[in-house]
Amino acid sequence: MQEILKLKPVFQERIWGGTKLRDYFGYDIPTESTGECWAISAHKNGDCEVTNGPLRGKHLSEVYKDHPELFGGAKSSVFPLLTKILDAKEDLSVQVHPDDEYARREENALGKTECWYIIDCEEDARMIYGHTAETKDELSRMMDEGEWDNLLESVKIRPGDFFYVPSGTIHALCKGTLVLETQQSSDVTYRVYDYDRMDDKGQKRELHMEEAKKVLSVPHKGNSIVPETFKEENMTRTRYVSSSYFTVEKWITEGEAVKEIEEYKLVSVLGGQGNVNGIPMIKGDHFILTSACKKVKFEGNLEMMVSWI
Repeated sequence: MQEILKLKPVFQERIWGGTKLRDYFGYDIPTESTGECWAISAHKNGDCEVTNGPLRGKHLSEVYKDHPELFGGAKSSVFPLLTKILDAKEDLSVQVHPDDEYARREENALGKTECWYIIDCEEDARMIYGHTAETKDELSRMMDEGEWDNLLESVKIRPGDFFYVPSGTIHALCKGTLVLETQQSSDVTYRVYDYDRMDDKGQKRELHMEEAKKVLSVPHKGNSIVPETFKEENMTRTRYVSSSYFTVEKWITEGEAVKEIEEYKLVSVLGGQGNVNGIPMIKGDHFILTSACKKVKFEGNLEMMVSWI
């Protein structure tokens, strides 16, 4: 059984995208407005291809279906997680995602709880996170009347910040931000405000006000993150969140570090270079440590974001 699945990212053009995915990670991006790198994904809208070993050339969705033993028995009918890197050259739309119950009933999809690790951002960068409304009626009225300055909460961000964004949370990344996103494998987004901007055809993008009102959490509940740090031999682990949807940690290795693996894990290399069980890895690489990998040996200096169920 294959211990490591190294993956080829899928890139998505976005109205708010830019060139940081090329400038920061060296990716061969398709256009000058590339907003998303779907780094570890089996979603139909961006299905990554395996680039190493016996399963080379197969898409992750196919591997997940045909080899459940590589994923702890594959308890979910679809690969449950998705790792992205987002380049917000301009503001993203203000949006909200549904929970599993609503998404399954209305969209035949998973809900979307997600989280963000700020890789890099401009000095004055901010994000939209939460709202001020106390009741559903107040929220609906403020949305209908376009009271966005009074409704939306804005927070300053810095590199290294981490935000947990449960379904039902109104949010938006703002311009000048490079982010690693860990999320449920879903592409269901309800836009509530898009700054009245036009796409390349001179059309305003579709809004989803009624759907958003049904799924928005009221009142907003902040989710403050208190990272935990664990020191191991030649490795530092920082745990940001552990929920029913995913656990997310940052692993930093210096030299040789050996770790026992219990569940399959999604790994994105944010910095450095080295080897993982003898396979060369550099900044911008993404891979899965499958359930066949009981022990992993890291060599070199690597900064990695790691997630699992």
